[in-house]
Amino acid sequence: MSERVAVRKTYKLFIGGKFPRSESGRSYLVQSSNVSLASRKDARDAVVAARAAVKGWAGATAYNRGQILYRAAEMLEGRREQFVALGVPGDEVDAAVDRWVWYAGWADKLAQVYGGANPVAGPYFNISAPEPTGVIAVVAPERPALLGLVSVIAPAIVSGNTVVVAASPSEPLAAVTLAEVLATSDLPGGVVNILTGAITETAPALAAHMDVNAIDLTGVTDTALATDLEVRAAENLKRVLRPAPADHDWSVDPGLARMTALLETKTVWHPKGV
Repeated sequence: MSERVAVRKTYKLFIGGKFPRSESGRSYLVQSSNVSLASRKDARDAVVAARAAVKGWAGATAYNRGQILYRAAEMLEGRREQFVALGVPGDEVDAAVDRWVWYAGWADKLAQVYGGANPVAGPYFNISAPEPTGVIAVVAPERPALLGLVSVIAPAIVSGNTVVVAASPSEPLAAVTLAEVLATSDLPGGVVNILTGAITETAPALAAHMDVNAIDLTGVTDTALATDLEVRAAENLKRVLRPAPADHDWSVDPGLARMTALLETKTVWHPKGV
């Protein structure tokens, strides 16, 4: 009896809750595995999927979003050894699980902390409430591969935004494996979309896209590329989060800055009395 030939895995894109190959048919090798090389067309498809998911995700209750993020933490915990086998340190996987749980807990608290009733001189109720910005493009940090990725995705989606993530081209296996976790965690299709391949190809397409509302440049290390992306983003006045410092410590308490940076504040006036 001949020896069985192992099935070689192809790491695909994650768009609209599905795992398509790049429309260009291209791929590249990482750790002896084929990884899809996303094109500008793939980036546009991901934005379409993210936009289609905004209404349902933003309209979900904060409690429901928190439960789904917590479910993602559960599923990630169950795949711990798979990430370790890909080269992600065990303590980093644990930190990523804890980070999901931390953000899940904020889902139904953001409105209380970031919104509230405002004192006004007049017979009115004046209430400010945070709302999601919409579709967020994210350039993920290269390292830590998993914790960095969770740290840019979770704060964007916890409040009702949807994201298109350009994963690090040198660390894509953890990103696609995280996509497999999210695909089995009750997260609606299109809320998180992950592109692998050259950031220099996908990020400019996302920065210039008229249906992207904000762009997070955290993982951009090339100053010239960051400047170019900001210029492209200005075309439709996207909100821009600047690149993280090279020595940024992803293990520390993340605080609220990443969540609040991707919120819009709606203020409502309502007459009181008769």
